[in-house]
Amino acid sequence: MVRDLILEAVESRLGDIDRLPEPIEWLSDNGPAYIAREIVEFAKSLGFVVCTTPFYSPESNGMAEAFVKTFKRDYVDAHPLYNARYVLEQLPKWFEDYNEHHPHKALKMKSPREHRRLVAMLDEGPEKIGATRNNE
Repeated sequence: MVRDLILEAVESRLGDIDRLPEPIEWLSDNGPAYIAREIVEFAKSLGFVVCTTPFYSPESNGMAEAFVKTFKRDYVDAHPLYNARYVLEQLPKWFEDYNEHHPHKALKMKSPREHRRLVAMLDEGPEKIGATRNNE
């Protein structure tokens, strides 16, 4: 089932491909279904960099649980759930909104993508930021 889930997620985002265009980190806990040799080898064959949370790491688990709680509160509980197919159709839209528009306290009320864009601009230096401002 985990193998099918991985393949479905890749096909949903990138289409029918044999390998990811660039490596993507795949983070999971240390549950047997996720660390099974067959699953890890399959994920690596697609181009994933397989990572697991540290054993006995409440911080890692807490971050995952906080995401699930926020996602349930702001998306699942806020929308009608007509049936499973409807919910599955909404997930890509909800994830897009979460990543592009949803403010996060830990990111100084920026969305994850806004935060990443800002970090990337800062990494490129002040001359790039000035050029960006002048082009707006």
